[in-house]
Amino acid sequence: GAVTKQDKQPQTGKRKKKQKQKSSGPEIIQVEFTFCDMDEKYFHGLKTLLTSSSPLYSATSSPLSDLMIENISVGTVVSTEGDVDGNVFGFASVLNVTTYQKHDCIQTLKSICLDHCPDDRKKELQTVLSGKTKRPAGFLLHGRMVNMPLEVVEVLHQQLVLDMDWAVDNADGGEDARKALNFGAFVRIAPTYRMAQTTAYKFFDDEMFAQHAEFTFDVELPKTFGMEETPLCSVIVMTKTGHRAAMKSMADMINGAKMAEAS
Repeated sequence: GAVTKQDKQPQTGKRKKKQKQKSSGPEIIQVEFTFCDMDEKYFHGLKTLLTSSSPLYSATSSPLSDLMIENISVGTVVSTEGDVDGNVFGFASVLNVTTYQKHDCIQTLKSICLDHCPDDRKKELQTVLSGKTKRPAGFLLHGRMVNMPLEVVEVLHQQLVLDMDWAVDNADGGEDARKALNFGAFVRIAPTYRMAQTTAYKFFDDEMFAQHAEFTFDVELPKTFGMEETPLCSVIVMTKTGHRAAMKSMADMINGAKMAEAS
């Protein structure tokens, strides 16, 4: 059977990781966030957060949620202590572009990237998505409730890194399965919007990833009925080194914000 993350990381087991969050309203509600493995019970929560993050994901949210649940070794859900309803407050996962290449939803994401890629980067991106690189590439998927505390967002991404580090040595399925999780590159299709003359990211963590990317490019999505503005997204292509550097920037930024609050 699938190895659970408790077996994986005894020192930082997901279920033991908790973040207490106080709301600043008159009524103080204590929320204990827990970081859990992907599970069938989270399907609807994953689908809802994917769909709400960008119109880009609305057509593929069901199959992508299924794949994230199947991809048990690398993926984290933020839920709450004692949750029985499968509430999802945030999630992060990386799907290998080759392992899942026959799935329409992965082909759709590949097409969005390659159809809009600038000519001077097309060959590079084709190589990344070809499945023939020495180390595999993966689509980085993440989403969350709008008001999730920064510290929880950071831990969510850290858990994903811990998952990947763990999976390289321990994932079920033998050497091939482990190699398939030893990612050398990440492609993130991030929701964005226009602000003045620039592109702004919906999620601050995507901005961090973009700052450490090999390259990024913007994509205009087709407008559907009832939309006032053309939905936009940005394709972010990073190496493993860039991804880890972005994680460090994220930690520095959040710690800086905490210190500023304390002073």
